[in-house]
Amino acid sequence: MRKQTTAGEPSTARVIVVGGGPVGMLVAAELGHHGISTIVLESNPETVDQPKAGTLHARTVQGLARRGHLRAPLGTDRALARPAADAFHFAGLPGLVITAPGTEPAPIFGRSQADLERDFEQRARARGVTVLRGHQVTELDQDPDTVRVTAQGPDGVREFTAEYVVGADGARSTVRDRLGYASETHPATVSALLGLVRLTDPHRVPSGWNRTPRGWTIAGVNPYGHSRFFTIDFRGPHPDRHAPLTLAELRAEAERILGRPVPMTDPVFFSKFNDFARVVCDYRKGRVFLAGDAAHVHFPVGGQGLNLGLQDALNLTWKLAHTLHGTAGKDLLDTYSTERRPVARRVVDNTRAQLALMQPDPGLDPLRELFTGLLGVAEANDHLGNMISAQDTAYPARTSDGSPWEGQFLPNLPLTTDEGPTDVTRLLLDGRPVLLLGADERAHRKQAEGWSRVLRTVRATSSRQLPWDAVLLRPDGYIAWASDGGPLAGALREWFGEL
Repeated sequence: MRKQTTAGEPSTARVIVVGGGPVGMLVAAELGHHGISTIVLESNPETVDQPKAGTLHARTVQGLARRGHLRAPLGTDRALARPAADAFHFAGLPGLVITAPGTEPAPIFGRSQADLERDFEQRARARGVTVLRGHQVTELDQDPDTVRVTAQGPDGVREFTAEYVVGADGARSTVRDRLGYASETHPATVSALLGLVRLTDPHRVPSGWNRTPRGWTIAGVNPYGHSRFFTIDFRGPHPDRHAPLTLAELRAEAERILGRPVPMTDPVFFSKFNDFARVVCDYRKGRVFLAGDAAHVHFPVGGQGLNLGLQDALNLTWKLAHTLHGTAGKDLLDTYSTERRPVARRVVDNTRAQLALMQPDPGLDPLRELFTGLLGVAEANDHLGNMISAQDTAYPARTSDGSPWEGQFLPNLPLTTDEGPTDVTRLLLDGRPVLLLGADERAHRKQAEGWSRVLRTVRATSSRQLPWDAVLLRPDGYIAWASDGGPLAGALREWFGEL
């Protein structure tokens, strides 16, 4: 078929994003903010409203707030002493409480995947990104300097070229499959069914997470409309996961697990899924990167999958932007995989552990009772809560003589600058790295002079006792350097090259 070019639509950009879900659209919006010409190729002609992920956990919320995608209140010292807390669960067991510093937004933020996609797409378009919907990518090919992408669109087959490609095209990623990314996988062991249906006797259906000797039901019961209802069967994976799910099949499975009639009607959405897990061995292959479900999939317990992908986007985009602007240190792009892959591995591990704890075998009841007790112990609760919400995420040090603070996420400290009160979140809103200087600023300011067009340098004080007198923040909120480490100039050179 003849390859066509549609008038007015570019076919060349510095970055092509394959996949326009929330992860791909966030990548595009962030690249657009940095002035990087970007094309998004998305197969769906419009955003699809489906009952998918709707939970944003604390580290995702904190990262999005620092990039201006979510509003956050101005931090105060009083709020620092009063952490926010939201109830959650671990392996379906109640009692987990996820907390965040009081200067941050609430630790759990409800937002549908479709709404996030729309918001990020609107921002991307406003920042000059070209979004081409109805374009299904069929081929990719790369050489040392460019990547060529072929897509089937409404007007025929088109070819696009870019310096880099980000594959954010989901669990069945064409980008991943075409380029042959190696993966670490775990086979499916359970089967799950999901339906958005009307429960005609809603008061007899247990809300929330409910275990029986035959499996689990999880229901968001809505007596006035459609309810989100799904089942988990631990007897093995689906014999044919891709066969269409029917209302009769969902009803029969619900009745088998609950042991009583579950009348339902008027389905508007069905899905089958399982606990097959994958993490690609390297998120980068030449000039092509994977993000979101294209790079990692796992069973959706704990609401961690969407969060993992959005955090991928926040990690990758500033590194791509600095590379394309010529202000990146050596091998900066390689840190994307070395930082994000261990985080995905840990999510896969914790979801597999939760599923093991959810087995309906009564012999596991003592173990469940033990975990229920542990959830009441503050230290254990904090450990599990920080794991689920990714607030324990820390990245390996890039510099050999780095501070022990390097790679840690800096909480939203209230600060006072020469221009008045502010906080960490507001200082990061423009997307640049920030050098915070304390009282002894002259020596550090002099070392940073060569990187003045990259950095935002701010003299700031805090009423809190800080463990350093200067700190360098990455655009994603993680610490790149602190004054109890090696020389600042060396760290700047590692992250942002010789300027």
